[in-house]
Amino acid sequence: MLELRPTCEHCNGALPANSTEARICSFECTFCATCATTVLRNVCPNCGGGFVQRPIRPSKNWKNENFLGKYPASTTVKHRPVNIDNHLVFSAPIKDLPPEQR
Repeated sequence: MLELRPTCEHCNGALPANSTEARICSFECTFCATCATTVLRNVCPNCGGGFVQRPIRPSKNWKNENFLGKYPASTTVKHRPVNIDNHLVFSAPIKDLPPEQR
């Protein structure tokens, strides 16, 4: 079950459960679309993977109790600003590889 983390790990901008701006890697590191594309250039600083748009959990109980009311979004903030200089060094050898080839 996705945590649906409430903020961008880099800029700490709000990413509510219904945000279309949230981006996650396969380990659910969470960043806003701006940070994921312009700052990190589609390279997760924690694992090297790429980012995809985070799915939106339904706010209403359409079927089988699978909705935010039963499975709420996380309220735990993981604000870990990325050291840009370190990220540039880390991402240099992999930034041009598509995520499926990393």
